[in-house]
Amino acid sequence: MKPPLRVVDSLQIALGAVRANKARGILTTLGIVIGIVAVVVTMTAANGLQNKFRESFSSVGTDVLYVSRMPWVVMNDFFSFRNRPNLDLREARALEDKLRGRAIVSPTISSQIDVKYRDEVIEGVTVIGTTEKQTRLSSAQPQTGHFLLPSDIHSKRNVCVIGTDVQQGLFQTVSPLGKSIMIGRTAFRVIGVMEKQGGSFLGGPNFDRQIFVPITSYAKAFGGARGRQEVNIAVKAPTQDAFSDLEFEVIGDMRAIRRLRPTETDNFSINKLDTLVGNFNSVMGVVLLVGLFVTSISLFVGAVGVMNVMFVSVTERTREIGIRKAVGATRRSIVLQFLFESSAICLLGGLIGIALATGLTAVINAAVMPASLSIPILVIAVVVSITVGVLAGVAPAYRAARLDPIESLRHE
Repeated sequence: MKPPLRVVDSLQIALGAVRANKARGILTTLGIVIGIVAVVVTMTAANGLQNKFRESFSSVGTDVLYVSRMPWVVMNDFFSFRNRPNLDLREARALEDKLRGRAIVSPTISSQIDVKYRDEVIEGVTVIGTTEKQTRLSSAQPQTGHFLLPSDIHSKRNVCVIGTDVQQGLFQTVSPLGKSIMIGRTAFRVIGVMEKQGGSFLGGPNFDRQIFVPITSYAKAFGGARGRQEVNIAVKAPTQDAFSDLEFEVIGDMRAIRRLRPTETDNFSINKLDTLVGNFNSVMGVVLLVGLFVTSISLFVGAVGVMNVMFVSVTERTREIGIRKAVGATRRSIVLQFLFESSAICLLGGLIGIALATGLTAVINAAVMPASLSIPILVIAVVVSITVGVLAGVAPAYRAARLDPIESLRHE
C-alpha cells in the first residue's frame, strides 16, 4: 500500500473513532474551544485597538512635525521638561519666515473652555486658535460651510468652525451656520462644521469635540499672546521624502530663534506621529504577549484533556490495534491513525472556537471599537488547533505503536 493511501485510511479511521464517541469528543473539545476563542479574541482585540488608534490620530498627519515645549510621551525626567519656557507667537512667526517657501508653518494655541448656545451648554470643549493653513496640515475638512479665511486672521474676526459633537450638543438637527455661540464670555459666529473624525482613543483627544477660531481672535479673547498659554507650531514637509531633512532644519532654526549656544540642550521638543505609533506598538506588543501567554494556559489544559482521552482510547482499542498489526499495519500507520484522531478532535474544537470568536468579534465591533477577523488570524487559529492536536497525540500514538500484537489480541 502506498504512503498516501495509508494517510487517507488513517484519517478515515480517526474520524470514525471520533464519530463513535460523540459525547466524549465534545467534552474533550471544550478546553480547545475556550483556548481558541481566547487566542482569536485576544488577537482581534489587538487589531481593533490598532484600528482605533489609526482612526483617532489619522488627522495628525504622517508628514507633519509639531514643535512644542513638552514631548508627547514623557518617559522620565519630567521636571526638566516642565521648566522649559513656553513657545510664543513671535517664535512661530520667526520660524515661518525662515521656512517660507519650503514648508507650511501654522501655530496653534488651545485650552478647555465651556461653550453655550441659548440654554445648551457643553463643558470643557477644546478651543483651538489657529490659522487658515490648518486644513492643509490635516486630512480633516469642513463638512458644511467653510474653514477660516486669511482675512479672518488678519482682521481678528470672532468666527469659528465647530466639530460634529459640538454641533449635535448645541444645535441637534438645526443648522448652526451663521449663529452665534458663547465661547467663555466671548461671542463667536459659526461659519463651518468639520467632518466627523471619530471619538477619542484611551483618553486621547476627541477631534469631534473641538472648535477652531482665528489665532489672533483667540489671543485677543483669551490672552494667548501674552505668554500665559503655550503655543504649538505645526510644520508640514513639502514631500514625504523631505520629511527627515526638515526635522533637522527645524531643530537648527529653533535653536537659532531661541539663541541657544552649541553646548546647551534643546529647550523645545519635536513631536511626530511616528513617536506615538512607536510607543503604541511597544505597549501593544507587551499586552499581546501577556494575553497570548494567559490564553496559552487554557490551550495547555485542553491539550492535557485531549491527551488523557487519547490514552483511554488506546486502552479501549488495544485489541483493534493488535488485529491491525496482525494483518500487516506498520507502526507508522498506527502512529498516524492516533495523531489524526487527536488532530481531528482539536481541529473540531478550533472550528467551534472560531465560530464563537466571530460572534464575540461582532459584539466588540458594534459596542467597543472597530474590530474584524482577518485571514491571518483564522489561519493562525487553525494551525494552533492542529499543532495542539499533534502534540497531545504524540505520546498516546507511540504507546499504541509499541504495543505487542500478540498481547494486544489477548486483551479483553
